[in-house]
Amino acid sequence: MGFTSLLGIALGLGVDAFSVAVASGMALGKVSPRQAFRLSFHFGLFQFGMPLLGWLLGSLVAGRIEGMAGWIAFGLLSLVGGKMVWESLRSDDTQLRDDPTRGASLVMLSVATSIDALAVGLSLAFLRVPVLFPSLVIGVVAAAMTGLGLQLGKRAGHLLGSRMEMVGGLVLILIAFKVLLDPI
Repeated sequence: MGFTSLLGIALGLGVDAFSVAVASGMALGKVSPRQAFRLSFHFGLFQFGMPLLGWLLGSLVAGRIEGMAGWIAFGLLSLVGGKMVWESLRSDDTQLRDDPTRGASLVMLSVATSIDALAVGLSLAFLRVPVLFPSLVIGVVAAAMTGLGLQLGKRAGHLLGSRMEMVGGLVLILIAFKVLLDPI
């Protein structure tokens, strides 16, 4: 897998974390360094772990469906990208009531923002791409985008949230077509 494709995937996946971080920054108003670390660390950790889990699951079945790997990867990436675009169009940007950097809220947001990475890991397994380095890049990019999103959220308000999610979804769809036309 080329680094440009990997970075595109990481940025596309990180947009969910970024969008949630922007909303969290708006809801919190004042973001402490501890809150920024907690949210960034957990989002990055989950974004790192989900492709690994998806890859492990995909590796179990990849040999059985090898001839269709490109189409499956195309379908999964398109589905994830399409879901992100759809959610950006129907986003209501409601304010968060609880501190999203603590407890059950933190875990639920971490899982919710990283489910897409599970599908990407599954796609990588179907394409027989090693997963450790891509997972690391995805996790680091998500952590960085989360930190940036928190800072922008507390400063910029609600201008970027759903638009950035749409851009991320479109990037994943473009990468899906690239995989179909020229496998990773």
